[in-house]
Amino acid sequence: MINSLALSSKEMVKELQQKEDSLKKQFAEKHLVWPAKQIYIRSFKYDSQLEVWVRDEKNGSFQLFKTYKICTLSGSLGPKRIDGDYQVPEGFYYINEFRPKSEFHMALGINYPNASDLLLSDSLRPGNGIFIHGSCVTTGCIPIQNDQIEELYLLASNAHNYGQDFIPVHIFPIRYHKTKSEEYLSKNRKDDFEYLGFSSRLKEVFDYFEQHRKLPLISINKKGEYVML
Repeated sequence: MINSLALSSKEMVKELQQKEDSLKKQFAEKHLVWPAKQIYIRSFKYDSQLEVWVRDEKNGSFQLFKTYKICTLSGSLGPKRIDGDYQVPEGFYYINEFRPKSEFHMALGINYPNASDLLLSDSLRPGNGIFIHGSCVTTGCIPIQNDQIEELYLLASNAHNYGQDFIPVHIFPIRYHKTKSEEYLSKNRKDDFEYLGFSSRLKEVFDYFEQHRKLPLISINKKGEYVML
């Protein structure tokens, strides 16, 4: 189903049609229902991985479709707090822009700064323009290979066309429950109690999804802290 959010080039449509045929085969091999009417994206900075989860029904459980390798990173553990810090954000976001002809091949925009970031980041220069994109270069975005962003772009645009206006993107510092990752976080941020508190709130959402394969409701309090409802 190529109905595709500002795709104007016939060549691009043909190329994505071939990619869609490949996705259909991959879904069939994994016994998943094509097309995915809803998707969920979660990324792990230290582990350099981006997962794509799919489901066919609004109240159903998500199933893992694929894990992509994030091909390069900038910054370090910790949220983005000011323009030019080269940090990849951490927190709970959603896709807010589709760019089929990005300078980085293709790109999906993330709604940074969100309400939490606006409270906790630099009030004048929080930064913006965060994307999942191709081309394997970054100054604070999440880059994957070009063929991978083509797949992800198609999955996201199809889900959007089927009515998923809110495509969640959760960005975690580490893959919690992985010993090496947890040890890295503890060692490198052991004296940063503010950040450890921030990270623990992200972990609550990670844990909930691991247990239920569904997303919890997430709010933001007056301090800018994420609160799982």
